Amino acid sequence: MSISRRGSGVAPATRAVTSQVHPVFMLPPIAASWFGSMLAQQFSLVTGALHVTAIFAAVYTAHVKDGYVDFHVRGEDDDHPLTAKGCKLLLAAATALFFACLAGLWAVVGLGAALVTLPTWFVGYFHAPQLDTNPVTATSGYPFGIALAILGGYYVQTRTFAPVSAAFALVFLVLLSGVKVVDDAQDYEYDRTISKRTVAVVLGRERARTTAFALMVLALLGVLGFAVARVFPPSTVLAAVAFAVVAGIAYRTGPELATMLLIRGSYVFLALLLAAVWFRPLS
Repeated sequence: MSISRRGSGVAPATRAVTSQVHPVFMLPPIAASWFGSMLAQQFSLVTGALHVTAIFAAVYTAHVKDGYVDFHVRGEDDDHPLTAKGCKLLLAAATALFFACLAGLWAVVGLGAALVTLPTWFVGYFHAPQLDTNPVTATSGYPFGIALAILGGYYVQTRTFAPVSAAFALVFLVLLSGVKVVDDAQDYEYDRTISKRTVAVVLGRERARTTAFALMVLALLGVLGFAVARVFPPSTVLAAVAFAVVAGIAYRTGPELATMLLIRGSYVFLALLLAAVWFRPLS
């Protein structure tokens, strides 16, 4: 059975499989898992690796399912590297890997670790076509997965939750939801033609843009508030300032350039938060 639409054999199949690894969207959830582990201030490589691999499998599932729906079901995309059977095979493989990791977490950490990780697969698998047509779930699905990765990364190391992990998860949920609204605005014209109800389609471009940046401001104010309350290390304020500078520049640009800047700004934001949490320079 050929899984590639661009030829048969090992090389085309390998390219088709790896085509669903999108670093821009995969690195943040994986980094969020490690970030949750860093928050714990105690680290087991085995449990951390199991959780990271589970998160990778969940995001890979989302990419394969999204491509399958957009090309083979909806006919939205012009091309796709995988055959329909190839998509289904990779969905089965990624799901098997995810649940193998889940079983490992259950065995090594306990049932709670499996339960806190399990929702990430549902978010990935049901993103398309169930969740991506509603303005709320289309916007918050990916950020919610990031939040779950932080919570899970912390839990698998500590077997408990804490205000600091919940607060960071909330900040990322709100911040990345704002970024996602800007990202979705790139497809405003096309989404209108297929009745895809993103925030931009529902509110209009200008109000969606205002909503997006309001969410980002709210998240950054949350960082400041949690730092003042000593939930976050004081140096996390530097991460908020850095992202605010990027967001200020992005606000003056169009959706495409703004998305590029905001995604890269979120990488800087996460990197500075990691440094603040791990090294605690101002504590």
